[in-house]
Amino acid sequence: MISNFHRIPAASVSGVPRGGPACERSSPMAVLGLELERVRRKTLAISVVALLAVGLTACSSTGPGKANTTSTVPPTSSAPPTTSASASPGITSVRVQVVETPDGRIAYRQLGNGTPLLLIMGLGGSIDDWEPAFVNALASHYRVIVFNNAGVGRTSPLSPLTITAMAAQTSAFISALGLGRVDVLGWSMGGMVAQALTVVHPSQVSRLVLAATQPGTGHALPVPSAAAADVLSTNPATVLSVLFPPGQAAAERTYVNGILSYPGYYEAPRDTVLSQNVAVQAWISGAESPGHLVGAIRVPTLVADGTLDALDPVSNDRMLAAAIPGAQLVLYPAAGHAFLFQDAAAFVPRVENFLG
Repeated sequence: MISNFHRIPAASVSGVPRGGPACERSSPMAVLGLELERVRRKTLAISVVALLAVGLTACSSTGPGKANTTSTVPPTSSAPPTTSASASPGITSVRVQVVETPDGRIAYRQLGNGTPLLLIMGLGGSIDDWEPAFVNALASHYRVIVFNNAGVGRTSPLSPLTITAMAAQTSAFISALGLGRVDVLGWSMGGMVAQALTVVHPSQVSRLVLAATQPGTGHALPVPSAAAADVLSTNPATVLSVLFPPGQAAAERTYVNGILSYPGYYEAPRDTVLSQNVAVQAWISGAESPGHLVGAIRVPTLVADGTLDALDPVSNDRMLAAAIPGAQLVLYPAAGHAFLFQDAAAFVPRVENFLG
């Protein structure tokens, strides 16, 4: 159920790739054919990101509820906010660190100062799948921490791999770094982990941002069949069309160019992606108890998505926001599953205003 793709080897201790021409930057004099092949392979690798937390099994649905606060943001330029952080090399120049926890090793990067803001990645992605300008913009106001989920890069695997187990490992990571209470932003599967973290370890979360994610009540709407087929395509253009709606070619290029600027860009290994997919399906089907307890969340919560998310129907966002007391819901017109990058110019300020 996972697209075939060329996986770049994980980074070494120094953050430098272990080797192999697919991991190396091409010089200006490189043969054009080799450069195109490099881009084709790396672009294909991000096809796994398009699976971010999408269960490909059908789920029963209920009528969407009404969130306490709902807003629709006018379309904006896809260019990221211009800040001193985004103008600098920023996150791509930060070496990967590793910390030991009771739940194994966790590999991470951090940038900026201030209140800790933890970003949780979705299915199949690594810390290299956070668009650099997006991270840099947030890091101009917060201490942004990105980390690899279980079994990705140098982070220890978990068995069995479940959303709740990933939340427990995330909790151990927060404790190991001595972060205390953190703000959390989870994208897609990362949003599921963020929900479970807040339910099971409420003392560690101050504020919560849930981006393009599904509730774990067993009532989330299924992924549309056409999108489910497209996300499995080996054609990078087809996969990107699921992340970004038609007419967003500039946003696609910005995202791809951004993640390829990480030295030694890599993705999750295939066996981890398959295990994540099982965990995601279990969450959406309501098989994990924390998914049924989102109504117990008592921290300020922002639920956000694009109105044209091909993988997560907007009804799921409304359902999730309605389930969490006091949650705000913001929808970005003409934006897709990767709305947080496509509409970074609007979303980053919204996040900053929400987090304070």
